[in-house]
Amino acid sequence: MTTDILILGAGTAGSVLTRRLLDAGLRVTLVEAGGMDTNPAVHDLSRVGELWGGPENWGWSSTPQTHARDRRIMSPRGKVVGGSGQLNGTIWVRGTAWDYDGWAEAGNKGWAWDEVRPVFDRIETNLETGEGFMDRVTPDLSPIQQAIIDSAVATGLPLVEDYNTGDQDGVSRMQLNLRDGKRLSTWAAYVRDVLDHPNLTLLTGALVDRVVVTDGRATGAVVLIDGERRTIEADRIVLAAGALASPGVLLRSGIGPAKDLEALGIPVLADLPGVGANLQDHWLVPVIFGTERREIDPPQPLQPVTQTHWFWKSDPALPVPDTQPINFSIPFYYDPEMTGPPSGFTLHAALIRPRSTGTVSIASTDPEVEPLIDYGVLSDPRDVAALVASVRQVRQVAATGPLAEEWGAYEVQPGPGTDDSDEAIEAWVRRSVQTYHHQVGTCRMGTDADAVVSPDLAVVGVEGLMVADASVMPAVTTGNTNAPTAMIAERAADIILGR
Repeated sequence: MTTDILILGAGTAGSVLTRRLLDAGLRVTLVEAGGMDTNPAVHDLSRVGELWGGPENWGWSSTPQTHARDRRIMSPRGKVVGGSGQLNGTIWVRGTAWDYDGWAEAGNKGWAWDEVRPVFDRIETNLETGEGFMDRVTPDLSPIQQAIIDSAVATGLPLVEDYNTGDQDGVSRMQLNLRDGKRLSTWAAYVRDVLDHPNLTLLTGALVDRVVVTDGRATGAVVLIDGERRTIEADRIVLAAGALASPGVLLRSGIGPAKDLEALGIPVLADLPGVGANLQDHWLVPVIFGTERREIDPPQPLQPVTQTHWFWKSDPALPVPDTQPINFSIPFYYDPEMTGPPSGFTLHAALIRPRSTGTVSIASTDPEVEPLIDYGVLSDPRDVAALVASVRQVRQVAATGPLAEEWGAYEVQPGPGTDDSDEAIEAWVRRSVQTYHHQVGTCRMGTDADAVVSPDLAVVGVEGLMVADASVMPAVTTGNTNAPTAMIAERAADIILGR
């Protein structure tokens, strides 16, 4: 089986690439380990929690995290067409100019803010012309979500109308990717209308084993379908399996740190020490509340359970916000030890400019074996300090304005037994920290010795192979990473097409 372009992964990035390359007249084979998005819960944001325990989730967890009480952190990732964009909250955040200018200053030519901003404009639906793919909807707020915004403003946070204009600091309604009330993943926006395209071959239930490299050039990939290995040949291969899976594909292919490959008996094709390194993520710490004076209505069908957030600097001297608390209309109990009333709300303290980094590696050449995900979470004390400040802030919001006066909010977790000292809050941070599902950086682009891909996304030392997903980010962006990942894929299409 041969094709012009072989795309490994039908997630956020793979979906964007597929459409752009089909529109350019290329033959595209798109490979996805999961199945089609037929589960109604995929499309209904009020049911997103159901997906974490279903076949649409890979079901991975981290290794025990030394600085988080040796807990294994659950790491939901999408195993379905559309990838993790089918499991997320559809929150659309471009990030800041500072993010992308930092990428460019590190040697990544073509990735400065003035260069990527037009790409975001191209992606987003223009309400006047109808052009673009991704609708951004600002939801009508439920009563508890409106109270959260009003209480945040009462503490002194400014109200921000559009955090994607470059002015993030303050509280705002989220911009969500919805159409007709349903989830609008890049799969739905870019690919669904062209599934019958004569130049598209879609393979689902196809797990990527490795890339085939011949005389220094990638010529195809080996995939597992119904337990049998098949080789797909292509003129160019684009790896878009995500920050937790793309490194494993490279490693099984013989591309990565030589010593690690040799330990697994994998012939070394390209000694790239950066493969699997530089893992970065955003981090959440739940603070859960009940209400005494008013009952919170359960989320209605198609109603997102998170509708508001804010961006805030834990240190005013920072160039951009380092926290982004997000707010749920439900009590979000992450484990059986977190207990409380069935009705309530959750204000998540959140760190979005982490200093701690981790790694992704493999323990076996078997592609069905779960990767080793070591976040290194909270290994840098500055991350702990920022989350302590964020927890303290969300507590203040719940004790102010209508949350306190009209709803009678009271803290359930960590609860009144956890005082406001740094030591007490830090203990809760380490016991409850969770991923914000924004893993990036494990196939970092750059021009230095540890870079995995060059600024044009080509894998160093291997011709005909690109990586185009969140793994190429040199540093995680200031906010949710779905929009930046779509932008990376658009840029990858431009590179392939010589635009």
